[in-house]
Amino acid sequence: MRVEIWSDIACPWCYIGKARFEEGLAAFAHRDQVEVVYRSFELDPGRAREDVAPVVDMLAAKYGRTPEEARAMEEHVASVAHGQGLAYRVEGRLHGGTFDLHRLLHLAKARGRQEALLDLAYRANFAEERSVYDSEVLVRLAVEAGLDESEARSVLADATAYADDVRADEREAAELGATGVPFFVLDRRYGVSGGQPAEVFTQALQQAWQGRALQPAAAAGTAPACDADGACAV
Repeated sequence: MRVEIWSDIACPWCYIGKARFEEGLAAFAHRDQVEVVYRSFELDPGRAREDVAPVVDMLAAKYGRTPEEARAMEEHVASVAHGQGLAYRVEGRLHGGTFDLHRLLHLAKARGRQEALLDLAYRANFAEERSVYDSEVLVRLAVEAGLDESEARSVLADATAYADDVRADEREAAELGATGVPFFVLDRRYGVSGGQPAEVFTQALQQAWQGRALQPAAAAGTAPACDADGACAV
């Protein structure tokens, strides 16, 4: 059985949702027969490479909040992440376009290192003082994930490299009706949206395995997500 996960490294609920999905998958009896593939979704498509700003400033501008209120929003998400056992720093995080990282993730997929790079990128973005919007940081993450440094540099230097793959993923997400991420598609028949609790993922996997119709994720209770306009539920 194949599970495809549309996500963006800038989305905190994708970071949390991945951990919850993995917990749900671990409780699934046929977990060893599940193939997981990660697909591209940009929360801020078209954003210039050099347009990088502190997350708190971005939240304040997007939601019309004070810096203190925006910081409180981040602190709430951090508390949810901590409850999931994930490190999450509030101060010093940046926000920018993720197109280059998605292109690099497609290179990693071609080399069998996609999830390794994704995990490193999540950790760098949410837990460490490393900017995933810096090309040199991306190169170092690629090498840590087991990719060839010169190949990673070549991909980042060529804006067309894997660009079609990223756009194809995004078109497919739109065709499937995904308006936000994380978005999970099980065997191209069932969908689960948002950072659902682990038990929801286990149930979805069980139903998909048995071939039963799964109701839309909203029927199981709403779950936080980041929408196509870049807004993230808090």
